[in-house]
Amino acid sequence: MEANAQQLAFGQQVLEAQPFSVLLGARLTAFGDGAAVLELDVRDELRQQNGFVHGGVLSYAADNALTFAAGAAVGPAVLTAGFTIDYLRPARGEVLRARAQVVRPGRSRVVCRCDLLMVDAEGEETLCAVAQGTIAVAAERPPDR
Repeated sequence: MEANAQQLAFGQQVLEAQPFSVLLGARLTAFGDGAAVLELDVRDELRQQNGFVHGGVLSYAADNALTFAAGAAVGPAVLTAGFTIDYLRPARGEVLRARAQVVRPGRSRVVCRCDLLMVDAEGEETLCAVAQGTIAVAAERPPDR
C-alpha cells in the first residue's frame, strides 16, 4: 500500500505541473499498476450550449488518463501518439471520471483504453464515452551541454 501511495503522490505532482490541468481543476485519484483515474468537477464553464459537458473536456480527460495509465506501466517518459473517442450519450452529472488501463505495454508503444463516466450527486456512474489510445514511449534525451 505504501508503494501505491508513493506512486499516486508522484502522479499528482506530474498533473500539478500541467498548467491546463490546473486550469480545469483536474485531480488524479488513482495511479499505478498500469491504471489511472482522473476526475474533474463539472462547472458551467465546461458545458456546451445544451448543458452537457463539452466533448473537448471529455477528450482532454481521456487523453490525460490514457497517458497516465501508460506512464504507470512503463515510466514517465510517455507521449500520446493518438487516440479515438466514441461518445455514447450526453455527459450529465457532477463529476467526470476517466478510468484508464493498459491493454498492452510495449517497448515503444503502449495501448490503453479509457471509460469516461459521469457521476451524479448520489455517486451513481453512467458511461458516456469510451476511448482507446496509443501512447509512445519517448526515447531518453541526452543532457543539454
